Amino acid sequence: MTSEPSTGTFLQGLERGLAVIRAFSAEAPSQTLSEVARSVGITPATARRILLTLEELGYVRSDGRRFSLTPRVLALGWAHLSSLDFGELAGPFMEDLSAKTRESCSIATLDLPDIVYVARVPTSRIMTVALGVGARLPAYPTSMGRVLLSGLPDDELTAYLDALEAEPLTARTLTSAPDLRATIEKARADGYALVDQELELGLRSIAAPIHNSRGRIIAALNVSAHASRSTPASLRTEVLPYLVQAATQITTALTHRGAF
Repeated sequence: MTSEPSTGTFLQGLERGLAVIRAFSAEAPSQTLSEVARSVGITPATARRILLTLEELGYVRSDGRRFSLTPRVLALGWAHLSSLDFGELAGPFMEDLSAKTRESCSIATLDLPDIVYVARVPTSRIMTVALGVGARLPAYPTSMGRVLLSGLPDDELTAYLDALEAEPLTARTLTSAPDLRATIEKARADGYALVDQELELGLRSIAAPIHNSRGRIIAALNVSAHASRSTPASLRTEVLPYLVQAATQITTALTHRGAF
């Protein structure tokens, strides 16, 4: 139920909009207008106006009857993380990961159709493109992108693949929707993704998910290495255990910090 305004500066419409967003959960990821109204404690007419506004802004999608959140709502959480200095929170674990693997590592979140870098610990320069916090790359040819895409509901993944116009960035880049779906579903099953020179020749990368307290993938952590120093097999056997450990540590730190 929504609360009553306590001061003349209280914006009840904003409160109700946020309450509608919070009404969606792992137990109720999609709801009808009536279900949302009942959950929040508002009239169906008010729920309809809020949901249509959120849909217009890109935070909600609808199949004509049921509504669900889109990945854009994650941007609200990342705005909060920025105020907490996400680099400071994840930094010690990333520094340790980089020291153990002697390679660069990064964290990114999803802002379809791209990933956005939110933290990075570089070593040697292994990419021709300069990357830093705020940098964007297409999701489909990156290990972090595939991990993040693996966390999408099936209908949202289908919508993304249907709209995607993938370009062959190298001769190795997967561009067909069936091939990309298969590798994303493999990442979902395996709990990690490995990309071998699909974004840039000479670059290999492996990524693992970072979860919130409900088990939803909210970010991805990767290790990048030059092909001359690594093989896909060595990334799996020598890097992946440290990567998963660091991702788990960051997940725990976020949960304890109350960020998500």
